[in-house]
Amino acid sequence: MVEDFIQEDFTSEESTVIEIDGAEYYEHFRFVADKGQELLRVDKFLVLRLQKSSRNRIQQAAEAGCILVNGKAVKSNYRVKPLDVVQVVMDRPRYEFEVVAQDIPLDIVYEDRYVLIVNKPAGLVVHPGHGNYDGTLVNALAWHFRDTPDYDVNDPRLGLVHRIDKDTSGLLVIAKTPDAKTNLGRQFFNKTTKREYVAVVWGRPEPQAGTIATNIGRNPKDRLQMTTFPLDGDEGKRAVTHYEVIESLGHLSVVKCVLETGRTHQIRVHMRSIGHPLFNDERYGGDKILRGVQSASYQAFIKNCFEICPRQALHARTLGFIHPETGEDMFFTSEIPGDMSALIEKWHKYNTQK
Repeated sequence: MVEDFIQEDFTSEESTVIEIDGAEYYEHFRFVADKGQELLRVDKFLVLRLQKSSRNRIQQAAEAGCILVNGKAVKSNYRVKPLDVVQVVMDRPRYEFEVVAQDIPLDIVYEDRYVLIVNKPAGLVVHPGHGNYDGTLVNALAWHFRDTPDYDVNDPRLGLVHRIDKDTSGLLVIAKTPDAKTNLGRQFFNKTTKREYVAVVWGRPEPQAGTIATNIGRNPKDRLQMTTFPLDGDEGKRAVTHYEVIESLGHLSVVKCVLETGRTHQIRVHMRSIGHPLFNDERYGGDKILRGVQSASYQAFIKNCFEICPRQALHARTLGFIHPETGEDMFFTSEIPGDMSALIEKWHKYNTQK
């Protein structure tokens, strides 16, 4: 199994993140060839160093572009030379053990032989990782495809093409064939996909429509956070978010966000950077009262709102792409989930009463 690479616990927060063709990958292993290294195929080189891995799985990883030499993806027949830096990377953190199929309900929006579209609920982790070893979307996919011999949830050539945070709800696309994942990955890299999010944020952004363009990278003061850096600087990676206020709720606003790039926590970081954190976003300060009077009744009202929507108010509402096999335009829309709808409705009533 590709996951046989795993020999110790590994988390995304502690891993080295590498950007390849605009997508983020996690480094699982790194080896530096000796000065006296004889020319040797990279799959044989790795089999000797990853004792729990089969040559076939290493070759699959190479086909998926997950074997790098000196920072560039190579095929299985690449011959390792002295001092070459060989890395095993994946589009997800390392799993501590093999993924187990679990009967977790999936909200399937669309499925054919090549792609699967799911509407992920808030609270469902996408990949197993530190503190979430099961009960994830990947475990659910393993169950869904348990009778599909051509789909191996551990094969890096298949599976999720992009990710959303645990407490973000909305649409995700899963590739069921290697060609489909390659094709869809290229569309995401070329920014030809259509992705629109809906967020509830504190305050009312001014101007009410605009573009936020910065670099985004790991916060050096808090490794659990991402933060913005100057667009022309060396720190972080370029990130662009287009936003538009679609409804004012007084001390909150409902905002539409269209991603031009797909950095970790991008919308959450960008909205905070202009002074409008997402409502109840604990990691980025939205779980405090940031607008309005500090009366006892208002504090009680906000506390009740936090209970109604107990996560960052962010939903991946639309997803559009070209079908990797048929070339057909595919476009999907997901209803705003109940917790966010209830939050918005509660503010409607609050403003009407005022």
